[in-house]
Amino acid sequence: MIVVIGSASVRGGREEQALALSLEHVKRSRGESGCISHSVHRDAESPSRLVFLEQWEDLASLQAHFQVAASRQFGKALAELCDSPPTLQAYDAGTIDPFRRPAT
Repeated sequence: MIVVIGSASVRGGREEQALALSLEHVKRSRGESGCISHSVHRDAESPSRLVFLEQWEDLASLQAHFQVAASRQFGKALAELCDSPPTLQAYDAGTIDPFRRPAT
């Protein structure tokens, strides 16, 4: 599974516009092949910062997502509303049981 964490620091006065644009993007993205989850959240400590959390079945699915014209358009439109370029990190992750006791 691929986990993506992104963030965007939105210029003052553009927060609602950026949030609406982001919600449209995540709702559309959820319907793409290989998308497990896709969400946007407002940072509780910094309300002008949006945080994106995504899960994709595999790297090919994420790369296909980046090739969707609407995804590229979203990235450009969001960047225009930000103080600095949005960030994005992707991780190849597996599932673990955090309550499993280590073997002795």
